[in-house]
This record gives sequence, structure tokens and C-alpha cells, in this order.
Amino acid sequence: MAVVSGGTTLIDNGTLDAAVPTGSLTLLSTQTASASATISFTSGIDSTYDSYVFKFINIHPATDSQYFSFQGSTNGGSTYATTVTTTDFAAYHNESDSASGLGYETGADQAQGTAFIKISNTVGNGADESCVGYLNLYNPSSTTFVKHFINRSQTYQATDYSVDEYKAGYFNTTSAINAVQFKFLSGNIDSGTIKMYGVK
Repeated sequence: MAVVSGGTTLIDNGTLDAAVPTGSLTLLSTQTASASATISFTSGIDSTYDSYVFKFINIHPATDSQYFSFQGSTNGGSTYATTVTTTDFAAYHNESDSASGLGYETGADQAQGTAFIKISNTVGNGADESCVGYLNLYNPSSTTFVKHFINRSQTYQATDYSVDEYKAGYFNTTSAINAVQFKFLSGNIDSGTIKMYGVK
């Protein structure tokens, strides 16, 4: 047996000791939209896992040029208005190769706000347009610390841009986050799938 940096142990054949967390994903829930106003995860977010990953796949809006968004709840989904502070930047490039850039997205951040949090750029509602990405929510059951999250999305933006967006922030509460809701800021989620995973 060998010990590597930080005290991690390896058994003789070089594999991790069974007691060491592997960070593997466990699929907990899958929800598929069909002209849905919202998609909510109101169970399964508890102290069982250290963090949770939500993967959103081909999220397509009914209404053109809409931001995909989320919020957390501390009361099992009765309300979604937890105080949040976020930061956001994005890279973009259009189909005609006439515009590109990288910059801070001032209109996509919040400072102690309670609104739904933008986790994509404006998604088009053309037949082939959608957004994809993931949201990592860390230690949501903690009653000591704020609840951090990281998000990355790729959007077919409504004006024929590819937008790669990075979002991070924290729910400024020491109450447990025990439910999460996703929606477009206006209009229904016409189609798409969101999967929730637990990570140990």
C-alpha cells in the first residue's frame, strides 16, 4: 500500500482504496419537458450526496430568444426566491464569422437578488435551436455555509450565434437547499431533458 499527496491511499496494484470517494455519478431522476412551464426537482436533494449535478440536454423554448434559468428553494419547492449573488462571462461567435468576443455579462449577474438565475444566453425557438449544459450544486444540505454552484452552457443563440457561457455564484443562506426549479424566463419549455445526479 502506498500513500500519495493529501493522505490518499493506494492498494498494491495502484487502484484507490475502497474507502476513498471516487466522485462517480449516480442518476437520481430524469424529467422530460413537453410544453412545460417549469421542471422541478422537489425530492432527492438531501445529505445523501456531497454535491448534485443537473445536466440539461436540448432544451428548446416555445418562445423565441429566451433565457433558460433556475432557482433554489429552502422549503421543498413551495417558493423559489432564495437570495443569490452570481458572476457570469461568455464567449461568442456568429455563423457569418463577422463577430466574436469574450466578456463579462453584466446583465446576467445578480447581487443579493432573488430572481431566477440565467444559466444560458437567449435561446432561439427555430426547429434546430436549443441549449445544453450542466449545473453543479455543492453541499446543498449544509446548515453552516452558503451553497455554491457552477454552471456552463452552450447556446444556439436566437440571432445565429454560438454562445459558451460560464456562471458561478452562491445562495446566501445557511438553510438547506432542498428543491430546484428550471424554466425559461418567458414561455414554456417546448422540449428537452434534465437529469439529476448525486456525486459522492
